[in-house]
Amino acid sequence: MLDHPDERRITTSVLVIGTGGAGLRAAIELAERGVDVLVLGKRPKADAHTTLAAGGINAALSTMDLEDSWQQHAADTITESYLLARPDTVRIVTENAARGIEDLERWGMPFARESDGRISQRFFGAHTYRRTAFAGDYTGLEIQRTLVNRAAQLGIRIVDTCYVTRILVRDNAVFGAYGFDLDNGGRYSFRADAVILAAGGHTRIWRRTSSRRDENTGDSFRLAVLAGGRIRDPELVQFHPSGLIEPENAAGTLVSEAARGEGGILRNADGERFMTRYDPERMELSTRDRVALAAYTEIKEGRGTPNGGVWLDISHLPRETIMRRLPRVYQTMLELQMLDITRSPIEIAPTAHYSMGGVWVRAHDHGTGVDGLYAIGEASSGLHGANRLGGNSLIELFVYGRIVGEAAAQYSEALLTHRRSDGALADARREVDELLAADGRENVRALQRTLRDTMTEHAGVVRSDTGLRAGLSELDELEQRITGIGVHPDPAGFQDLAHAFDLRSSMLAARATLEAAVERRETRGCHNRSDYPDLDPELRVNLVWSGPGKIEREPIPEVPAEIARLMRDVSTAGKLVE
Repeated sequence: MLDHPDERRITTSVLVIGTGGAGLRAAIELAERGVDVLVLGKRPKADAHTTLAAGGINAALSTMDLEDSWQQHAADTITESYLLARPDTVRIVTENAARGIEDLERWGMPFARESDGRISQRFFGAHTYRRTAFAGDYTGLEIQRTLVNRAAQLGIRIVDTCYVTRILVRDNAVFGAYGFDLDNGGRYSFRADAVILAAGGHTRIWRRTSSRRDENTGDSFRLAVLAGGRIRDPELVQFHPSGLIEPENAAGTLVSEAARGEGGILRNADGERFMTRYDPERMELSTRDRVALAAYTEIKEGRGTPNGGVWLDISHLPRETIMRRLPRVYQTMLELQMLDITRSPIEIAPTAHYSMGGVWVRAHDHGTGVDGLYAIGEASSGLHGANRLGGNSLIELFVYGRIVGEAAAQYSEALLTHRRSDGALADARREVDELLAADGRENVRALQRTLRDTMTEHAGVVRSDTGLRAGLSELDELEQRITGIGVHPDPAGFQDLAHAFDLRSSMLAARATLEAAVERRETRGCHNRSDYPDLDPELRVNLVWSGPGKIEREPIPEVPAEIARLMRDVSTAGKLVE
């Protein structure tokens, strides 16, 4: 197997792709077990997407409400998933959640605490009890700092200027990955026994999103599918109710759900507290899908603000409460809009926030079906179904980060032979070479904007068969145009090449999303079909996409009795669609 002249070969036992909370937690588990591990990221580890998670992390600790239990946490998760969460996955996460919090405590996480030292927990929407632990509204940032510090203590190798273009596979078994350096374009050829995919979701393919422009572009989808994996439920995307509208360069930036958790009120342009129409019992503490749909409906029916939003008002709260419990929201609004939220409401609209579907994985170890390839965090699937409870994504990182780290360690140790493929490596090299040689007239960033417009117009909060098929037609045209792109690295780095790969990933993720959305002919959770407004019991299945036109229905196991007895009926009240 000949090396490329401008290529650095690096060998490790386990390769982790992604430097956010999921990737670092898995790497820490591996390092603590004495396994050689290397972590790769395409943005600085201190500023990974996990830092943007604001409100909290869930575990039934019973520090505030003694009646809480992991079984009730599981029941809430499955209920609010509209029965699409996989019960085995939910059980594993909720039963092991407290251990995840203990790990964070041991590594120095500065949780908010009550006067007697107990970890403080607050309500998040649709939770039966207070089970969301937090650190102000900087929870994700503090978690990332804690993990980065622990990784440094363990001497974990991290390269956070590396763009991974391919996972290398032979005979359905991984043997490494390929990529390039974002600063100087130098190539990397990685050899590894196992690969853990922790590169996020695909919400950046919408126009208004809580992800930054180089995050969540569908990288995990493309890497997994090219390696032989599949995608589960790509159509199930959570639109968070409260994304900023202005300024344009920050459109979609999140106002934490903690703002509603602390008592924020939603009003339309007429000053009405409109959640009385959609969920009069839970009001602003309803599930994210209902609040997002309610805001969308108010805007579509002409009761929105002139900029096309609604108002989130927390100015009635004591200033001390806002400064202590919502410091990040306060600071963000001052920096972006010179807005004092202790005096004025915030103008918001639904924003693409979280990929609840992702790479198909087994529940017990998050293996993908490709030997030695695992997926965790937002890259994976199974926990959230058609509606993710706020705070569940962060605890998922810690439960499965530990489990997958252990599984990858055992897989690496048991591997007797390491078979490689010259052909797979040559294909990866050729792909980069061809893009670097591309000198067409199509601008990559312009095509990215066009794709985001297509997805926003045809696959947003409310969808229809006509719109989805129009989106697929536009995607066909975009796939033709992408063959004529030009890639032009400059002295500042190889970001243009990265954008070209981002676009390829986003196109694949968009097709998977649109095709699965056509197939799900019902309204369930985040997936609102104006032409199919009712929930269809026959579609209580996961949709598994393995390539253009290839969708299978995966049955969902029955909910265990100890969890089922705690579940409420899944109501469609308030699920108004146009």
